[in-house]
Amino acid sequence: MFNMEENFALSRFESMLRTNSVYFFDSSEFEEIIQHYIDTGKFSRAKKAISLGLQQYPNLISLKLLDAELLILENHIEKAFGILTELQHMEPKNEEIYYLLAQIFSKKEDHQQAIQLLLKANDICEEDDFDILLMLGMEYLFVEQFQSARIQFKKCLAIENDDYSILYNIIYCYEMEKLYEDAIIFLQKYIDEDPYNEVAWHQLGRQFFTLKRYKEALEAFDYSVLIDEHFVGGYLEKAKTLEELHRYKEAIENYKTSISLDDPTAFAYYRIASCYKQLDELNLAILYYGKAIYEDPSLEKAWLAIISIYSSQDKLEEALDTASKAIDSNERNPLFWRKYGTLLLKVNQLEKSVDAFKNCILLKDFDIEVWTGLSDCFIKSYAYKEAEEILLQAIKFFDTTEIQERLALVRSKLKR
Repeated sequence: MFNMEENFALSRFESMLRTNSVYFFDSSEFEEIIQHYIDTGKFSRAKKAISLGLQQYPNLISLKLLDAELLILENHIEKAFGILTELQHMEPKNEEIYYLLAQIFSKKEDHQQAIQLLLKANDICEEDDFDILLMLGMEYLFVEQFQSARIQFKKCLAIENDDYSILYNIIYCYEMEKLYEDAIIFLQKYIDEDPYNEVAWHQLGRQFFTLKRYKEALEAFDYSVLIDEHFVGGYLEKAKTLEELHRYKEAIENYKTSISLDDPTAFAYYRIASCYKQLDELNLAILYYGKAIYEDPSLEKAWLAIISIYSSQDKLEEALDTASKAIDSNERNPLFWRKYGTLLLKVNQLEKSVDAFKNCILLKDFDIEVWTGLSDCFIKSYAYKEAEEILLQAIKFFDTTEIQERLALVRSKLKR
């Protein structure tokens, strides 16, 4: 944010560009103007300011550093590297040089070299520098040195205690190391210092949930939504926990709250449907599985759940209609074809069932249900030779009683 003097300098600079005049600026004004343009993504104006600044202050290192920073942002890596190498000889104790060099090596995916440069930059600093520590943490993440990354992120958090992205990064490191108990201890200490931090409570709940300590998880998620009654993530995690505790009606209420606070999601609708299914309220389950599909037509498990419910109720026509619509949504899904083929077999639409199971094989679905279903179609059609051929292919994958019994039946029929 510009103060009044900086705003005046920026206004003068833009007036100069409009009138094609040349004004004198203090070096610090140039730095502020250039940094403003870089931060706001106005790179062409930043270039102009750098060019004019270097005309007035050709030896000013801070302007050359801004030039290098802009070149890195625009992926002119080699040119930036040349400037920084030259500056390194001039000011070997300037941490900004090593920080920018680290950015170059990071872009080249040489993260180990970037880490070494950042450690050098950090050694030069008299006090911890947030940007250097943050980048160092991220570079450690790139090379999966999670403990080292965590140490740097904790230093960042000590500087900016309310930066939630840093908190997430620390917890991510703990999770990648599977140090859930350590994460809990860390979060409890953090909450002791900031008890009204809904994100910390939410993260604490997630750790308890991972360890299947559901009652403690529920308590943590309760605090997160008490602190911030619009915290969607808190309601979602609370609902998931209530499901694990078999408190399905309360879970539904929390999923519905999350939908009321934000755009509806296929995930929330699917979980509501699953809760209704657990409560044996199957019509409502179908309704909400349908809402999930509306939000995400590719949601395979929602399609399959509806087919399963209709099948369990012997509503085969409805199950077939759903399976057909599922195939329309994704004709490359072999599981949809398999369910379709099985249902067609049940209603004796044998030719269509054969086509469905053959599509499964074309889509490389070699599940035993495909082979038994296809052979049963041929057996019901008295096409014993075709059934035998299918079963001989199936036995390569499944030398099981199901296959052997069918094969024996077919061969006995062929001998008559």
